[in-house]
Amino acid sequence: FFLQQRAPGKVLHDAVCNHLNLVEGDYFGLEFPDHKKMMVWLDLLKPVMKQIRRPKHVVVKFVVKFFPPDHAQLQEELTRYLFALQVKQDLAQGRLTCNDTSTALLISHIVQSEIGDFDENIDREHLAKNKYIPQQEALEDKIMEFHRNHMGQTPAESDFQLLEIARRLEMYGIRLHPAKDREGTKINLAVANTGILVFQGHTKINAFNWAKVRKLSFKRKRFLIKLRPDVNSSFQDTLEFLMASRDFCKSFWKICVEHHAFFRLFEEPKPKPKPVLFSRGSSFRFSGRTQKQVLDYVKEGGHKKVQFERKHSKIRSIRSLTTQPSEQHTEVPKQVSDSSSFAYGDDNDAAAVQSCRQGKELKASTEDNGQHKSPSLKKSPKEGRKVDGAVVSAVEEEEEASKDRIQQNRPQSQQPSTAGSLTGSPHLSELSINSQGGPSVVNMSLSPNLSPDAKQSSPLISPLLNDPSCIRTEEEEEVRRKRFPTEKAYFIAKEVATTERTYLKDLEVITSWFQSAVSKEDCMPETLKNLIFSNFEPLHKFHTGFLKEIEQRLALWEGRSNAHIKGDYQRIGDVMLKNIQSMKQLTIHLWKHNEILMELENGIKNSRKLETFCRDFELQKVCYLPLNTFLLRPLHRLMHYKQIMERLCKHYPPAHVDFRDSRAALAEISEMVAQLHGNMIKMENFQKLHELKKDLIGIDNLVIPGREFIRLGSLSKLSGKGLQQRMFFLFNDILLYTSRGLTASNQFKVHGHLPLYGMTIEESEEEWGVPHCLTLRGQQQSIIVAASTRSEMDKWTEDIQMAIDLAEKSSGPAPELLASSPPDNKSPDETTVDQESEDDLSASRTSLERQSPHRGNTTVHVCWHRNTSVSMIDFSIAVENQLSGNLLRKFKNSNGWQKLWVVFTNFCMFFYKSHQDNHPLASLPLLGYSLTIPSESENIHKDYVFKLHFKSHVYYFRAESEYTFER
Repeated sequence: FFLQQRAPGKVLHDAVCNHLNLVEGDYFGLEFPDHKKMMVWLDLLKPVMKQIRRPKHVVVKFVVKFFPPDHAQLQEELTRYLFALQVKQDLAQGRLTCNDTSTALLISHIVQSEIGDFDENIDREHLAKNKYIPQQEALEDKIMEFHRNHMGQTPAESDFQLLEIARRLEMYGIRLHPAKDREGTKINLAVANTGILVFQGHTKINAFNWAKVRKLSFKRKRFLIKLRPDVNSSFQDTLEFLMASRDFCKSFWKICVEHHAFFRLFEEPKPKPKPVLFSRGSSFRFSGRTQKQVLDYVKEGGHKKVQFERKHSKIRSIRSLTTQPSEQHTEVPKQVSDSSSFAYGDDNDAAAVQSCRQGKELKASTEDNGQHKSPSLKKSPKEGRKVDGAVVSAVEEEEEASKDRIQQNRPQSQQPSTAGSLTGSPHLSELSINSQGGPSVVNMSLSPNLSPDAKQSSPLISPLLNDPSCIRTEEEEEVRRKRFPTEKAYFIAKEVATTERTYLKDLEVITSWFQSAVSKEDCMPETLKNLIFSNFEPLHKFHTGFLKEIEQRLALWEGRSNAHIKGDYQRIGDVMLKNIQSMKQLTIHLWKHNEILMELENGIKNSRKLETFCRDFELQKVCYLPLNTFLLRPLHRLMHYKQIMERLCKHYPPAHVDFRDSRAALAEISEMVAQLHGNMIKMENFQKLHELKKDLIGIDNLVIPGREFIRLGSLSKLSGKGLQQRMFFLFNDILLYTSRGLTASNQFKVHGHLPLYGMTIEESEEEWGVPHCLTLRGQQQSIIVAASTRSEMDKWTEDIQMAIDLAEKSSGPAPELLASSPPDNKSPDETTVDQESEDDLSASRTSLERQSPHRGNTTVHVCWHRNTSVSMIDFSIAVENQLSGNLLRKFKNSNGWQKLWVVFTNFCMFFYKSHQDNHPLASLPLLGYSLTIPSESENIHKDYVFKLHFKSHVYYFRAESEYTFER
């Protein structure tokens, strides 16, 4: 068909990717032998028939063409699986060479992915039947020794670890092209994401970074590299290499052009205009998306998401399972055509790839019309379940979630097998979906390289709360609205009640859940126990009575009791005045909270047992925020009372019966806030530094006296490898930059730091040709960074300049900060060469054992995914704007509205079925979202509706009153 239609190579390539449901197909290429039996890549611009002369006799192989520097840049699990198969094949063919230890470690992860956990007899049988490298017998004992350490590791985690080890090897992704230098010495040339490499045998002897290369060309058999002038370099301006033939030379030149364009350019280069008279030189150019375009496309969710389940590929044949497959596991389909040949391993691997094609065929869902006969949420197919040894909570695609579907017939094989891996998983928990009273449901998880728009759980996917009992009909809602008061003062009073409910639940996290957990473990000194609970229990007791009193007043106001005297009770100022005056007696406990926070953090620092205990407690569902955040709640609550009373006093005319009490209550609470405000500011900074410390590795003394947090966020750093995403942390004395960790803890590894003392900042967009670009010049090093938007660049510029000014006024430079990672002093033009290290490889192997699970929905991780930033001022504004209450929610393509209890705090919406629930069912981080009012074309014919949207994700929320809507 492709030959008859004279279709270009791109059509064939796209057809193969569509056949595999492969979104990130741009990393792959089609390879075939030409008429001279030389392996060449299919040119995507030329017609297929001009390249493949005898199609019936040619085997076209689909293989990895572009190897990124970090497999964390691969967004889809299917892509990582195919990369793992490529590594497996390169090992077998002798292309990926390394020492025996590294080889055994790589094979041990392959074996784990194929047959699961270690069993000596099964391992020996499997290794006898499967040869991963020549002369494998000598390494079998070492392979099994490593395999023994991978217990509980899922196939996807094994792929992840395999790629993590492989990427550190010198020969990873390398294809050698024989050549000679000017002296006639035999060498090999290769091209990688960093530039052009020179090998002698399998040893790298030189590297020419893309930043140093000015021009690449070839003349007959000579391959020429023109370098940029460098006074410090001993290289001549032009380097010349002799290859076997003109065809070999041109083929290598083409590969170099494609690698440079894919990894270094922002977009596909435009075709050159055809010359009028005659042409000179090759017209070849790179065709397709660049790596940046691929990353942006996947992150923006522009593709149709297809679930891919990674299973043990050989577990049935090895373990001789006798049980029949369940109905939920469909049979692996037969090969569609024998004419397609893939360069990936054996039939089991091919079958696993084939199985990913059935996204459309396996879907069986029923439209939700708001009148389900289904059981409650805890019996829904979306609850946690066991698949391939890992507890998972199923998350359907966002488009389907937006239609409020219930998928009763969805096969279990559709669920991502790594979606909820509980221990030892290199995954990021972004969205928790729990079922109260149901089985033990763990945090949903997301590969650390997965974008938030990916098909698994992420900050973008809406909470899946499809319990029919939650859905309120329009008639019910209208009747309910007409029955209750409509004046603004009532809704202000109601806000006191709704936020007080949440505050009381937050106190219970400390006084009930944390205290109960502490009492069962001998991990906390008695003095610390007494300090915490003796100062929190009186607060809980008081606010329990306060809430009861407010709810009684609201019941009278609404006419639900003593209706004949309700006129005397349509006010809240007297209740507030009485309780705020009583609250003053609790000030002695509030002053202790700073000491509590510091003593708890010191205890964690000095006791590994207490540190582990607190970390494990934070992973519980009730602890929906960092533990030390709950210690700040009492001081924040005082500020909320003050704001509420200000709104009430502003609303009332001076003659109103409730005005005098409201104004007196405002005066009392303002006095308390003023007394404790300085304490609160110190606690917030101290808490933020400790929270950031948990997200960072490679740093010792982040929390030191006088250090203040200013801003954190994602920027791109320009280096020899091009623009690379980095997480930056700005303090009043220092700027840190980090990269995303590749361990189960999902922490960020510190790469370097710049003291702000003596730093200058300047825009350098024109100099480097990168939009929104800044050059930060320190006393010892300079770095070039780029923001995602102009507004982001302006925020960073303003805050960095302010921080520089603060540093200049201080006593001098900051102390040495890094614990183990040396500062990255490389300029963008320097070449980086990663050498293989036994220590690195063993560290990678044991990283899952050493690292603990870590909360993945922190502000730092959301900023990384949304490519945005937040400042300490933003955190302070967020504290002032905490809110809770009932909202009706609707997806963009659904009809019904769903009633939920919603808590908005820490830039995130937490969803509950009711205010009585102890933990949220799901959460939606809102950093990066836009807030608007629905337009006429959206057909939302209801009052008090606001719209939250991020790229293609759209949610509508409906408030019960104008006041609540505005709040």
